[in-house]
Order: sequence, then structure tokens, then C-alpha cells
Amino acid sequence: MPLAYTPRMSGHSKWSTIKRQKGANDAKRAAQFTKVAREITIAARIGGADPAANPRLRLAVDKGRGLNMPNDNIKRAIERAAGLGQNEAYEEISYEGYGPGGVAVLVEAATDNRNRTASEVRSLFTKSGGSLASSGAVAWQFENRGVIECGGTLAAVGEAAIEAGADDVDEDAGSVYVYAEPAKLEEVRAGLEKAGVSVKSAEASLVAKSTIDVSADDARKNLKLIDALEDLDDVQRVTANFEVPPEVFAELTR
Repeated sequence: MPLAYTPRMSGHSKWSTIKRQKGANDAKRAAQFTKVAREITIAARIGGADPAANPRLRLAVDKGRGLNMPNDNIKRAIERAAGLGQNEAYEEISYEGYGPGGVAVLVEAATDNRNRTASEVRSLFTKSGGSLASSGAVAWQFENRGVIECGGTLAAVGEAAIEAGADDVDEDAGSVYVYAEPAKLEEVRAGLEKAGVSVKSAEASLVAKSTIDVSADDARKNLKLIDALEDLDDVQRVTANFEVPPEVFAELTR
């Protein structure tokens, strides 16, 4: 008898589709390499330079390889954490704010100059008609989850996901998304691969606990804000809690 599971539409899959479309050109890919390199350096500095013994580093390296990041780039990013490039002492910091229509926006950054990053982020929120918020004002609306993007059918992946210890399964735009507790991310991914599931990516990611509906106009304004934030060198990722209206989603994925 097949195991039962209940897919939960988190909105994350739609965001993943948008980001994949945006990251298709060479300029975006180069920027992604820079951000992943920082992620690798930070992970190696915190947990050591051996991916086999450092799950966070292993995920970051896999993310780089998924983007076809050259092995030399990955090696240099790890070496930087070991002391080659002491001038690049990145710290992780989050910014919380509100976009047009009261959308909650969480910005994760890795920076070697906190003042510069704060100024750039604040300026973009202000220009969008939004505003930065105090610490804790927005973060409670998001949760840290392990997110695994897979190929295959919802039924087949869902069955393997439950067996592997996942929490939820979602489907969108030709991919199936498996959600798990961050601490179980590696265990679930390994279980999926053992079951023959094609795993495209796996990462610990902030996901909105619930989403809000906004007008098409406000959706476009928020997407413009997110795009501008993600173009900042210091910003690693941006998460928001609004649903992208179908007509706006269609505009972005043509």
C-alpha cells in the first residue's frame, strides 16, 4: 500500500522557477558564482575545509557544481577560508523590511563592510516605497527548511520522500520540491538518491510560513525590489511572503 502524504503549496516552487529564469543569462550566472563562492568560504571557515565532514560546505559546493561553477573557483573559495585572503573576512547578517503592499522581505547578506551593505539595502527599500524594519519584525514570518528540488513525478518522488523522512512535497513547473527539517536535509537527500530519484539541488532555505495576496502592480514593484537587492554583491538571497499573481508569473516565465 502506498504511503500517504499531503503536498503543501509553500510558494517556494514558484519562486524557484522565477529565479531559474532570471539566472539563465551569463551575467547573472557570473554573479551567482561570486555569491556561491562567498557561501563556500563562510561554510569552510565555520565548519572546516573538508566537505565530507562539513554538511554546510558540501551543500554549498554541490550548489556551485549545479551552476557549472569551475572546480578551480570552488577550490579557491575553500582555500580562502584556510587563510589565503585574510582581507576578506565575511560576516553573515540579515535585514528585515517591508515592500510595497506590506510584503515582508528578509534579506540575507555576507559582507566585509556592514555599513556599506546596510546603506545599500536601506536605499533600495526606500526607493521602492518600502522601508527597513527593526530586528525581529519580519523574521518570525519565515522558517528555515531543507528544500530539495527533484526530477520525476509527484507520486514517485512523494513516496520516496516519505520513506526518507521528509515533511512535505510540492510540484511546480516540471520539478518536485521536497521539504525537510534542516538537520535532516542531508539524510533525506541521500535517501532520495538511494531510491533512484534525480536530485537537482538541495539547500537550507528560509521559506514563508504563509503568503499574502497582493495586486499585480504591487507584485511587480516587489519583484523589482527583490531583483535590485539580489543584484547587490553582498546579498546572498532574498525571501518574501507574497504570492505572485498568475498574470505576473506568466510575464516573468515567457
